[in-house]
Amino acid sequence: MAPRRPRNDEPVSHGASSRFPPELLYRAARLYYLEDATQAQVAEALGTSRPTVSRLLAEARATGIVRIEVREPDPVDTRPLADQLAHALGLARAWVAPGATGTSLGRALAPAVSDALRLADLRSGDAVLVSSGATVNAISQQELPPVPGVLLAPTVGGRDEPEEHYQTNEITRRVAVKMQGTAVLLYAPLMPGPGLHQQLMQDESIRRVTTLWRSARAALLGIGAPPSTRTSLPSVLGKDAERLAEAVGDICSRPFDGSGAPVPFPGSERLVAMELADLREIPHAIGLAVGAAKVDGITVAARTGYINELVTDVATAQLLLAAGGAAAEPRSA
Repeated sequence: MAPRRPRNDEPVSHGASSRFPPELLYRAARLYYLEDATQAQVAEALGTSRPTVSRLLAEARATGIVRIEVREPDPVDTRPLADQLAHALGLARAWVAPGATGTSLGRALAPAVSDALRLADLRSGDAVLVSSGATVNAISQQELPPVPGVLLAPTVGGRDEPEEHYQTNEITRRVAVKMQGTAVLLYAPLMPGPGLHQQLMQDESIRRVTTLWRSARAALLGIGAPPSTRTSLPSVLGKDAERLAEAVGDICSRPFDGSGAPVPFPGSERLVAMELADLREIPHAIGLAVGAAKVDGITVAARTGYINELVTDVATAQLLLAAGGAAAEPRSA
């Protein structure tokens, strides 16, 4: 009696293991991968079932008939967009990261921030200022270019807030570790009482930080969204909601309106924080901000000279350009 021939959906024995015939694996793989047939169409063409087609394709991969290559996409060239953005906002330079959201925020922006710091041509003894904010906090947890001997100082005093991104001393310390520099920390509350404020501003350790504010070569400056739109707002900024409604953003816990003018609020004269006007004296004032809510704040900060460089992402850059930017002469870096 002649032996029964196996059906197409039955594996045949090849040595120590049972496999489908190689020609059947090839036919299934060709139909599915090269001719874009669905598994149902492959099953119909081969006279078998869909579960068997799934096994055929798996076997084709396992035996090397099918080789699947997963390639990292070519890097997106965002330089033209960055150049266009810098021109529109009157900035010396801009960097645009391909994408920056959620937990990947720091990872996405860190290469651009590193480029900005390298172009600042920092040397031992130079000062780099560090503000608070979610974006700066995210950057502080990534690799940054080492500059042994560089001094890192916060731009604002401490805040009694639970969120990590308000802890400027800790953010500054992390940046110092990444850059192999020295942290010069600010041991003062952001808004001390009237008598204490005067005493603190005369303290030697505080004066060491405020002196660096006036001589810094670079700064990493988070740009906050308008206070009226934020779900997380430091308590010192919640003292006059009606007045703060005028603010389009803030830098160093100092809100500013659409013209760039500081927006005062109860106690703002006692802030232990860098003045907005002093930001204009920093050769490399690097703004760090992403998101639609930041568009007005970024635009005004650039137009008024609070920042002269910007690191953002593609989506925010496109929104900034759509909003018209600001036709201004770029500040030299």
